[in-house]
Amino acid sequence: MTDNRPVNLDLATIKMPITAIVSILTRASGVFLFAAMALMIWMLDMSLASPEEFAQLKQMLTAPLSKIVLWVIVAAVIYHALAGIKHLIADFGYGETLEGGVLGARLVLILSIVLAALAGVWIW
Repeated sequence: MTDNRPVNLDLATIKMPITAIVSILTRASGVFLFAAMALMIWMLDMSLASPEEFAQLKQMLTAPLSKIVLWVIVAAVIYHALAGIKHLIADFGYGETLEGGVLGARLVLILSIVLAALAGVWIW
């Protein structure tokens, strides 16, 4: 039995639909947030340990690199939450068509960019 399907293993030439991109980014943001939890728990522990360590953490968070890391984490939370809300809406039967999926994916990306930019202004 011969397989006549085309084989394309060059990922750079594959045109991914926006729904696939949003799905992949949702999974990637989940993995990133799982890893970032260690940093966030460490910062929570440090903030609750003593007034001196809280002041030290507060000083650390004024550095530009710390603000960038914090912004990336907040942006990942925003994106992951919006994608999760999109999936919850789809679970209720809305946006299950191809057009609805594309619209939902676009809304997730646009709202994520806008809210991440607002979070950046708030953090900085």
